[in-house]
Amino acid sequence: MLYHSLKNHKNLVSFEDAVLRGLAPDGGLYIPVSIPVLDPKLIHNLSSYDIYTISMTVIKPYIGKSIPEEFIYNIIHDTLNFPFPLQKIHDNIHVLELFHGPTLAFKDVGAKFMAECLSFFSKKIGKDVTVLVATSGDTGGAVAKGFHKKSGIEVIILYPYNGISSLQKEQITSLGNNVLAIEIDGNFDDCQKMVKKAFLDEEIQKKYILTSANSINVARWLPQMFYYFLAYRQIIEDPIELIFSVPSGNFGNICAGIMAEKMGLPIKFFIASTNVNDTIPRFLKTEKYHPLPVKKTISNAMDISDPSNFSRIWHLYKKNMSQLRKKFFSYQFTDEETLDIIEMVWKEHKYMLDPHGAIGYLGLRQYLQTVKKTSASTAIFLETAHPIKFIDDMPYFLREKIIVPKGLETFLSEKRKKQKMSLSNDFNLFKDWLLERK
Repeated sequence: MLYHSLKNHKNLVSFEDAVLRGLAPDGGLYIPVSIPVLDPKLIHNLSSYDIYTISMTVIKPYIGKSIPEEFIYNIIHDTLNFPFPLQKIHDNIHVLELFHGPTLAFKDVGAKFMAECLSFFSKKIGKDVTVLVATSGDTGGAVAKGFHKKSGIEVIILYPYNGISSLQKEQITSLGNNVLAIEIDGNFDDCQKMVKKAFLDEEIQKKYILTSANSINVARWLPQMFYYFLAYRQIIEDPIELIFSVPSGNFGNICAGIMAEKMGLPIKFFIASTNVNDTIPRFLKTEKYHPLPVKKTISNAMDISDPSNFSRIWHLYKKNMSQLRKKFFSYQFTDEETLDIIEMVWKEHKYMLDPHGAIGYLGLRQYLQTVKKTSASTAIFLETAHPIKFIDDMPYFLREKIIVPKGLETFLSEKRKKQKMSLSNDFNLFKDWLLERK
């Protein structure tokens, strides 16, 4: 499989090159030149296969000869070492829980998969690699954990001041060793812009083999296709219509779902559910892409105004609004609506949502009410993080009911030395710091 930049379809690179570069030299995101379609018999009999065989079948075409098959299988096996349960909430609405990994967030899969790929490539080329990543919350913790103590790889994580939860910050700043956290005086979009500028800076490129672990990197983005196949595998009866609602910030997860659909998974419709940072809901209504200043919310991982991966989605639908609207829509919700639905779902169904999953549920409910879908459809929203990560923002009466996952109590009780530094959102200052340290 070869990849090209969204800005230039002629310069083709391998999976290895796309992973090591992260971002194309022209600033565009990499995307596969084609999307393989799986055998319909495999899709129909998905429940007959184990999760490793399914994931191997899905991801292998995108890796090609860049990594030997036995290594790919080992990477998958090491990555998918926790459950992904699909639970019925009520009626035809289900939740796919993606928070059972080591950092209690869906990004554990992509971060671990990419860490193993990058470790393989670092050993292959015999050079150290620097991972530079911006986080709006959960990416940082997942990347820090996935890459921690990986030989030949150092990780620099930029996160916005006062823009992530206390537990998310703890997960980023307490590991040390090859992981360095930098608090930026700005928002996530500022952090992401600094990362992208670094990739395009010639002086930095001369001193570093630099790549990113955001979902802009194909090795972080593509493994998220697994979620949709693993959800479908757990559906007992063949659904007439399969609908997914995805809490969306940088739009990598929902973009991976669209890739899964194009590979043959029978998904009827996607809902991108956002908080009040509503660039994409407004775009679908007005056909004008106009990011506004980022607004801080309790669903902080989605506090993104200029989502990188939407450019991939726009490409996959051939930059055609009518094609996009046939398969995809987006709704935005406030903090007040988020808290209200967390309380309602607990009281009526005894299920605990986190603020991001709550927005996923709201988007699904809004869509089903708008189009008056019947019980013939199977509707799934993604629960992308454990409520404990946002305990300070949860309804007060629910906080004592949140179950602390095993292992987290030890993590929180240990006195850990914080290893971080602070910088302004001035790229030139960040560049000077990068150049001076090497």
